[in-house]
Amino acid sequence: MTQPIVHAWRLAKWGRTLARHGALRGIERDPLAPPLVRRAARILRIGARLPAEPAYADALEAIGPAAIKLGQTLATRPDLVGEAAARDLTRLQDNLPPVPFAAIRAEIEGSFLRPLDTLFAEIEERPVGAASIAQVHRAVTHDGRRVAVKVLRPGVDAEFARAIDTYEWAAAQLEARGGDEAARLRPRMVIATFRRWTARELDLRREAASASELAERMAAEPGFAVPAIDWQRTSGRVLTLEWIDGTKLSNRAGLIAAGHDLPALARTLIRSFLRQAIAEGFFHADMHQGNLFARADGTLVAIDFGIMGRIDRRARVWLAEILYGLITGNYRRVAEIHFEAQYVPAHHDVGEFATALRAVGEPMRGLPVKEMSIGRMLDGLFAITRDFDMQVQPHLLLLQKTMVMVEGVATSLDPDINLWDAAAPYVREWIRSELGPEAWLADRIVEDVQTLARLPDLVRRIEARYPAPGGAPPAPPLPEVRVVRLGGGWRYTAVAIAAALAGAAATWLFG
Repeated sequence: MTQPIVHAWRLAKWGRTLARHGALRGIERDPLAPPLVRRAARILRIGARLPAEPAYADALEAIGPAAIKLGQTLATRPDLVGEAAARDLTRLQDNLPPVPFAAIRAEIEGSFLRPLDTLFAEIEERPVGAASIAQVHRAVTHDGRRVAVKVLRPGVDAEFARAIDTYEWAAAQLEARGGDEAARLRPRMVIATFRRWTARELDLRREAASASELAERMAAEPGFAVPAIDWQRTSGRVLTLEWIDGTKLSNRAGLIAAGHDLPALARTLIRSFLRQAIAEGFFHADMHQGNLFARADGTLVAIDFGIMGRIDRRARVWLAEILYGLITGNYRRVAEIHFEAQYVPAHHDVGEFATALRAVGEPMRGLPVKEMSIGRMLDGLFAITRDFDMQVQPHLLLLQKTMVMVEGVATSLDPDINLWDAAAPYVREWIRSELGPEAWLADRIVEDVQTLARLPDLVRRIEARYPAPGGAPPAPPLPEVRVVRLGGGWRYTAVAIAAALAGAAATWLFG
């Protein structure tokens, strides 16, 4: 077990790096931050030349791969780090120096216990991408298929384990000493979410499984595709999947040169994301421009499935009602849903919360439709969480972050896109199917059929308990035995010996 002094030393080193990049400036000025944390932030910047604007992403890149991944997690928590920091952290792209190919070869051969040339006919030694956890090489299989081979960096498991150990220790200290605000923001939950994400990304079989599941769920969605997994060449440390020939959505000039219809790509992106999040409840949670490609035929292809989100049906219904209520101005119903879902503690007033929601929604409703922004609306909702003691919901925060990301990519493709028009037909149909009378009737039929299916088993259990006349009566219940404590252990031993002697004597006399 790591000693507290080791955690403190690591935090001091990391804190000094953050301070030099101005990343602790907000903590120093935040009156809600624990006094001890504010003092530590001031001490760490002594003698440092601070930049004019905080460089959060640069600071985490300087600390190392685990910090980069933590920054990606914190980018989903504007309520915790602030909107400016969350925006800056979204540019973490994991551009790191590659690992020498000799080490990559050893990782692949060690994973499959086979020489590399028996797995691939050829593989390029220079990677096409190097990230904090893994790097990707282009290869060709013996049957002529072009594939991408993603390989974990050697030693990355131990590095992340050490870092997460310290993050958890720091989060526990902050939550214990940070008062009500720290308890509401739940820093330990942030690190727990980060640990889950990292565990998924450090086992490439789980990433492969996520890609496979998303492909199955989205098979009926036109214009959206997921690379096929090569399971025979995939292990916990190596992921092999179909090579994608296409243009990254970040390359706007390349998309135009290839003749793509950018507004059509933007509409496909919005529709495919809504299908994932609202209809399927399983969505790609890292849909930035570098993870999205456009094929020559206009098909949108997503890659990198390390971060995925899930929302159960009940939460999706609540989310749909919240969005619908904000669009239509039914703030009272939106407030009631927050209380029903227990997002807001019951001691608050529903009417007051509805008024706060009106302050967020009405300015948006007063704008022309094409100027409405999902991201701005959600940011406004998060701004009132503190006043109403709303505990954070990690699954909804991840959805919020992804919605803002998708909106940004869509508007970069088509600055004039009408987001509500693009989304409205899909959302309207889903709300009707989930909240309308047909949905109620379908749910009732399913529930009644399930009840009828349980009836035969119920009858059999009743017959077993109450058999027909003439059958064997049920065994009488055994009398309760009262356990009497006689004292110490030696008394139990004496009683047991006496009982054994008495039984033996009775057998001898009357047997």
